[in-house]
Amino acid sequence: MSFTLAIIGRPNVGKSTLFNRIVGRKLALVDDTPGVTRDRRIHDGKLYDLHFKVIDTAGLEIAEAGTLEGRMRAQTEAAIDEADAVLFVIDAKAGLTPTDIEFAQLVRKFSKPIILVANKSEARGADAGLYDAYRLGLGEPCPISAEHGQGLPDLRDAIVEAIGKEKAFAEEKAEEEFTQEKIGALVGEDVSDEDEEIIPEYDATKPLRIAIVGRPNAGKSTMINTMLGQDRLLTGPEAGITRDSISVEWEWRGREVKLFDTAGLRRKARVQEKLEKLSVADGLRAIRFAEVVIIVLDATIPFEKQDLQIIDLIIREGRAPIIAFNKWDLIEDRQALLADLREKTERLLPQVRGIRAVPISGETGHGIDKLMENVEMTHRIWNTRISTGRLNRWLEGVITHHPPPAVAGRRLKVKYMTQVKTRPPGFMVSCSRPDVMPQSYVRYLINGLRDTFEMPGVPIRLSLRTSENPFAGRAKKKR
Repeated sequence: MSFTLAIIGRPNVGKSTLFNRIVGRKLALVDDTPGVTRDRRIHDGKLYDLHFKVIDTAGLEIAEAGTLEGRMRAQTEAAIDEADAVLFVIDAKAGLTPTDIEFAQLVRKFSKPIILVANKSEARGADAGLYDAYRLGLGEPCPISAEHGQGLPDLRDAIVEAIGKEKAFAEEKAEEEFTQEKIGALVGEDVSDEDEEIIPEYDATKPLRIAIVGRPNAGKSTMINTMLGQDRLLTGPEAGITRDSISVEWEWRGREVKLFDTAGLRRKARVQEKLEKLSVADGLRAIRFAEVVIIVLDATIPFEKQDLQIIDLIIREGRAPIIAFNKWDLIEDRQALLADLREKTERLLPQVRGIRAVPISGETGHGIDKLMENVEMTHRIWNTRISTGRLNRWLEGVITHHPPPAVAGRRLKVKYMTQVKTRPPGFMVSCSRPDVMPQSYVRYLINGLRDTFEMPGVPIRLSLRTSENPFAGRAKKKR
């Protein structure tokens, strides 16, 4: 991207609404409650022919440095420092406030181009607030309505004027050119016609998408900050600081990683407020978008009922789960606790037998490298593909050793098996009368797959189908 814009202003002026409008998706949580946004969120934005990065920030408030509001303000200041230009948003409907005036002085100190944006200009009586905005001394305000998409052409022109045409259009889109080899592949050259399946190798260069989930105050944001080596996310002793699912870019041993920090997931019965419901829904979307999900458990109080429900949700979504026992630096008798945690993991999570669990300290960084090594190993297993030939040779041996039971006096026949998908591994078994196949035998097959083909700790899907009879439903021919 050619440049970066930071959207700043006091709480509840419509910064997140404008952010969502620019990125073209409802990424940031929006609510009438002031102070919904707390962490800064960075995403690719587009405004007509302008392509840039845009940062959504928390509302600026006057507060001491050690308080939650003070830490939020520090995050906003970091965003201003990172940006090439600032969109200073005011509420034209409410008019200027002393807070607007004070923070206009703050923004000036950064010596960055400032675009004054008067949001909610479609409201009745907004003209007075628009004219009042000249008192800030930041130039002519740009009236817009982020909610309804009005005034965006003027905002685009104001951005170009503030940062200059050269910088605004510095990055031209390059057209991809097909090489001769790609063209040859498209027209069908060198197409092999082998009977044996070609199993693609695991691509260790592709970016990893990892979601960090857990109960409130388990240390998720602290762990990500330690990974990044900077105070990128807002942390503190207060529970429930994170509200949005924030994505951050990272690199681990040369591999690109996208980390998603999520809001703490409480028991459903305790989630009453609309804002918390939005946060939980945002966290669930992050889980569905991720490939690997790290469940952060507090090692001092692990395996609460809510922890098990979170893990079960991840398994049902088909993601690759990893357990991180956080706050390991607070544990005294580590060996005894580790043995106890291993026993509980095997006993409480039989549906993902062999799930990897790593003790870490998000505060000190202990165990982070080992955790990431296990993440990559689990991701490999999650992408496993097994050839049909190997599967059916294994199936023949399994059926010989332990044939399916007879139901209502008739033996069930298992014909063949094939893998129909990966991520997670999914298999289809062709058999007679799949509707009466006992679940115990299905679990037997799944456990056999897990052990024989070394697929511990990931969900495995197994569906049963019957082969269609081509003569079924046909009327008998009259002689």
